Amino acid sequence: MKINGFTVMLNDDFPETCAGKSMTPKSLGGTPVTIHLTVTDVDTKFQRAVDAGATVVMAVEDQFWGDRYGVLADPFGHNWSLGQPVREVSMEEIQSAMSAQASG
Repeated sequence: MKINGFTVMLNDDFPETCAGKSMTPKSLGGTPVTIHLTVTDVDTKFQRAVDAGATVVMAVEDQFWGDRYGVLADPFGHNWSLGQPVREVSMEEIQSAMSAQASG
């Protein structure tokens, strides 16, 4: 697969190469990793992933840091976040929003 012009190699689970054990996030009980992509037209790309079988973890919404952002899980359990910058946000605004979230 190509992402932003770069090749990313993905493969199915191959338990025969791991002493008979499945190594997908689902078989391991989840994943601590989220693969992030900065994209254009985030809503269209997010919906395309859902239509292809991804599950919505966090719907696409405008975020305090200036991105329109959402998170998906692919059918194997890998998490993918998609973000599109939509506005410039100062560090002061980000810190203020983070403080409000922490106290709210």
